[in-house]
Amino acid sequence: MLHLENFVQHTDPSLLTRKDFVPSNEVRWCPACGDFAILAQVQKALPTLGIPKENFVFVSGIGCSSRFPYYMDTYGIHSIHGRAPAVATGLKIARPDLSVWVITGDGDALSIGGNHFIHALRRNVGLKVLLFNNQIYGLTKGQYSPTSEVGKKTKSTPDGSIDYPLEPIRVALGAGATFVARVLATDGPLLGDVLLKAAAHKGTAFVEIYQSCVMFNEEAFETITEVSTKDDNRVILKHGERLLFGKNKEKGIGLNEKGEPIVIDVLKDGIAKVVVYDQTSQTLPYVLAHMSEGLPTPFGVFHSVEKTNYETLLVEQVGRAKAKKQGSVQAMLEEGESWVVE
Repeated sequence: MLHLENFVQHTDPSLLTRKDFVPSNEVRWCPACGDFAILAQVQKALPTLGIPKENFVFVSGIGCSSRFPYYMDTYGIHSIHGRAPAVATGLKIARPDLSVWVITGDGDALSIGGNHFIHALRRNVGLKVLLFNNQIYGLTKGQYSPTSEVGKKTKSTPDGSIDYPLEPIRVALGAGATFVARVLATDGPLLGDVLLKAAAHKGTAFVEIYQSCVMFNEEAFETITEVSTKDDNRVILKHGERLLFGKNKEKGIGLNEKGEPIVIDVLKDGIAKVVVYDQTSQTLPYVLAHMSEGLPTPFGVFHSVEKTNYETLLVEQVGRAKAKKQGSVQAMLEEGESWVVE
């Protein structure tokens, strides 16, 4: 789809506002869907990036989240189930100057699209990948997804799922992603901050976004969203700062003798035992990505390192090949191992 009606209003990116990215289309998600909050933060972030409006492209696969390109007044591609990373990779390679965003869901990215997802991360293509995770299939009416918990009762698992769920953060780290983050759709300030950091990253920036499906999985993230329990059940990752949580920051995350995460009572055991987070570490993000029951859920940037992106390496390689392969087409065809069939 091409939303062109507002492209000629501003030639100077500094004059863009949120309104420039809001199309006239009616947004057709269920009332109170978490996708609305994500849409609002993306529309708020883009005009601050100093990028011409016509240089943004949103690519999606299939699912509720994948209607996103219709609700952005930018260029957009509603592509094939699970193949958005492949389509976006081709676009970014052809036009490295574009800001290319992939919008996907837990089913779209991690089931049929799993292979495309991990290889886009492995290659470090300069994409911004936003994975909306509601731990259910919403568009097809409530079947369990690759991120649904064990025992999840749905229309496709009436006796409870026996599958162990995939953890997107672990998958991204294992694939070698250079920017990995997790946020809640309802945490506007943190979501906005992470989106800006993802946009500034030169390689693949992967952001997992927890968002509730009000129709089929409304209680999925209840303990980390309810006012009475959220402070004790989530910890915010801030580079160079200690991992403190709790209403009064009275608890922290430390490591035991095996290097496993544990809860530290700051008043009793002292703040020195609380880990200072380093998002450039090769090991600490893995440790926190494996935090399970009894420990808070981490949010923020898990990992961020700089590495030359795929499209830059490709352009350099093509340039070297062109410089080396001078002469006629016939001469190039006949060089090296060649033979004549008579």
